[in-house]
Amino acid sequence: MSTVNLEHLFKPSSVAVIGASNRPHSVGQVIMRNLLAGGFDGPIMPVNPRSQSIGGVLAYPDVENLPVVPELAVICVPPQAVIPVMECLDRKGCKAAIVLTAGLGSVPYDETRSVKQAMLEIAARNKMRLLGPNCLGLMVPPIGLNASFSHQSASKGKIAFVSQSGALCTAVLDWAAARGVGFSHFVSLGECDDVDFGDVIDYLGSDPDTRAIMLYIESIHERRSFISAARAASRNKPILCIKSGRFAEGAAAAASHTGALAGADDVFDAAIKRAGVLRVYTIAEMFSAAETLSRMRPFRGDKLGIITNGGGIGVLAVDALIERHGHLAHLEQSTIENLNSVLPDTWSHANPVDIIGDAPGERYAKSIDKVLADPNIDSLLVMHAPTAITNPVEVARGVIDAVKNSKKNILTNWVGEATVAPARVLFNEAGLPTYNTPEQAVAAFQHMVNYRKLQDLLMETPPSVPQDFTPEIDKARGIIHLAIHSGRTMLTEPEAKAVLDCYGINTVKTLSVETTEQAVATAEKIGFPVALKILSDDISHKSDVGGVVLNLESGEEVHRAATKMLKNIGKQFPDARLRGFTVQEMVKRQNARELIVGMTTDPIFGPVILFGHGGVEVEVVRDRAMALPPLNMKLARELVEGTRIYNLLKGYRDVPPVNLEELYMTLVRLSQLVVHLGEVVELDMNPLLIDQKGVIALDARIKVTPKVESDDKRLAIHPYPRHLKQEIVLEDGTKYMLRPIKPEDEPAHYAFMSKLTPEDIHFRFFGSVRELPHSEMARQTQLDYDRAMAFVATVPNGTSQGDIHGIVQVAIDPNNEHAEYAVMVRSDIKGRGLGRILMEKMIEFCRAKGVATFIGQVLPNNRRMLTLCEKLGFSRKYLEDEEVFEVTLPLGQPSKPRA
Repeated sequence: MSTVNLEHLFKPSSVAVIGASNRPHSVGQVIMRNLLAGGFDGPIMPVNPRSQSIGGVLAYPDVENLPVVPELAVICVPPQAVIPVMECLDRKGCKAAIVLTAGLGSVPYDETRSVKQAMLEIAARNKMRLLGPNCLGLMVPPIGLNASFSHQSASKGKIAFVSQSGALCTAVLDWAAARGVGFSHFVSLGECDDVDFGDVIDYLGSDPDTRAIMLYIESIHERRSFISAARAASRNKPILCIKSGRFAEGAAAAASHTGALAGADDVFDAAIKRAGVLRVYTIAEMFSAAETLSRMRPFRGDKLGIITNGGGIGVLAVDALIERHGHLAHLEQSTIENLNSVLPDTWSHANPVDIIGDAPGERYAKSIDKVLADPNIDSLLVMHAPTAITNPVEVARGVIDAVKNSKKNILTNWVGEATVAPARVLFNEAGLPTYNTPEQAVAAFQHMVNYRKLQDLLMETPPSVPQDFTPEIDKARGIIHLAIHSGRTMLTEPEAKAVLDCYGINTVKTLSVETTEQAVATAEKIGFPVALKILSDDISHKSDVGGVVLNLESGEEVHRAATKMLKNIGKQFPDARLRGFTVQEMVKRQNARELIVGMTTDPIFGPVILFGHGGVEVEVVRDRAMALPPLNMKLARELVEGTRIYNLLKGYRDVPPVNLEELYMTLVRLSQLVVHLGEVVELDMNPLLIDQKGVIALDARIKVTPKVESDDKRLAIHPYPRHLKQEIVLEDGTKYMLRPIKPEDEPAHYAFMSKLTPEDIHFRFFGSVRELPHSEMARQTQLDYDRAMAFVATVPNGTSQGDIHGIVQVAIDPNNEHAEYAVMVRSDIKGRGLGRILMEKMIEFCRAKGVATFIGQVLPNNRRMLTLCEKLGFSRKYLEDEEVFEVTLPLGQPSKPRA
């Protein structure tokens, strides 16, 4: 994940085309034609040793003879010529290249490397960025750059389109040209060997010319960078995606129900939801959603009002809304009375507001005025069907005038084609979203609803974990390692339950025995009734082969069941290694529900947690939802609410609701297990019983591996860095806990801000700030630990436990080049050395992360901070334009603090 030198790719001042040609229909000829026709304001330099000019432009025999260093090179030569070209570009100082050539990975360069490998090694020397190979190229219409071999150019617009498929790019260009849709950037990624989704999203996320980002995704290569970049950019602008290969399943064989249920598309959905990306399913839907969201006003709620001159189209809109699980607003009685005063007696007297087919623009305007005043109306859809006695353009003008001062979202649907086309032009010019059909209009409204939900998820403060629980990580890892050292990848059921117990997950008492006689004795010790299960490393789903017998009431029944079980399994699986049995107490809970909770490892996004309807029919019912770890209580609740069984868990008729808080806590603890124990690759609790008393796992299955990746590679989302917690003692004896900030710290952060003086607020924010809005406070507490960090100093015990007394935070650029800091200490405890400790803690963190420079801005009258920076070894310079000091500390070598 890096935007290093991407400005040379997306905003070059000069372009060289290596492999330019006059041969008709060749890639080199089309590239030159497109570049020259695009209006690019900069030198375009064709390179061809056999032609004096290309397309009327003076050509150069090779890269060395180019008169200037090309900021961007377009390479369209055969695979064997790519490496010599790359060597020349590297020596020349080129910083970006588009490689159109295909098949580089299959062409050998030397005995150990392919052409692709050698090319990437050359590019890495001086951080030359590569787009491709095997791509269509790049267009940046605002600067007239068309460095592609597309048959169709892109017009200027505010939407960026990024695709892995060159063929889809050409189809989208055709689609957009026919509808007058323009682009800020049009990027064909190709094989993503260097520039990938994460890099481009990071660049476009801060690009002022881009209002929305659209992605066509076939596969994600770098999961962490994709989610991190998308999560950051989606806070600023809408990101929409289409994903191909939706029905491809993950692993063909799985050791657990969780593994069998976790389809690749479900995992992708969970990942992009966590990143704030809205998924769509067709090209038309994608562009419609992008236009809708980019024009969206502040979203108030999900209740829709409808005004129409035709009852039929209004009913179609309502049907589409209900089908998409939307909410039709209920009109206040006062609104109905107000509408009575301006509408014919035959109007619908309800929502949809049918104002009758002969309604002119004036009637629309009066109706809109009354309906928008209703507090139940969050957004309004205005519909019109042409009639012989109305003018669609006149009606459109009436609507535009009526809504121009409204702060609510307005959508329009003029049904028809030729007759209503001029009205649609008026809506587009007025900035009002307009749609051809009722279904499209309602789909657009639901895109706004879903997008707002994604934004709320990004900004919502999660509830705290109900109790402070410290898992027995070392004990759990010891159990796993014993199994691995004995050559096993599957834990026994007792071992699996022991691991779960280390994380506070309630399991039924289970004992393992080797013989039938031991099974009888153990059952008598536990107490009847009991369940008997076969114990074998070769049999995963025991109930499928008769390896489970429930409700055994006596020793004789246990003996009989064990004997029969051994006989039957011996016949069915003569090669299975049988280790004996497990005996467990029978748990009977009236009104309990059977759930499945587990995790599996997706080949793209890594560990994923699954929740759903459990029991023996789990793979038939297939009622499940997925989420990426780490989870908090809020995310756990979202996961549960994504299933059908959630409605049953809330209780119905005389069945009481289950203990949902305990269920959420179980999911959070499972998430902790997944984050801590990289050896676990698959886990299954099925069934997990739940009722009003809580949860208990009746069966457990864990698959492990000795090959453990680091968290940076294993998890798609950076987990909470608990290893950075540190206890400190000030010189006056005050004890503090220094730890990374958590999303749950938002209330404490507000309390901390209330203890700051106006002067401290001014020094921190360079102005007067009464109270930060929730959206800003969420940004400060809900961090992506890959690109930001904040340490808080909290009181570890006593009546003020958890109070924040100081905070230091940094924003790290995607290239890891600099970290910009801000630090605050509560006004009433200054002068004790806490500020210096916080600064030293953050400097140490950034240095360990490989950040090049630690920087900040300090007001001239903030003498205390300037003195601290001087003691810590910062240099400083005065920025006259901003009237601040910029303080800088290089982190390449440990600083030498001054006394």
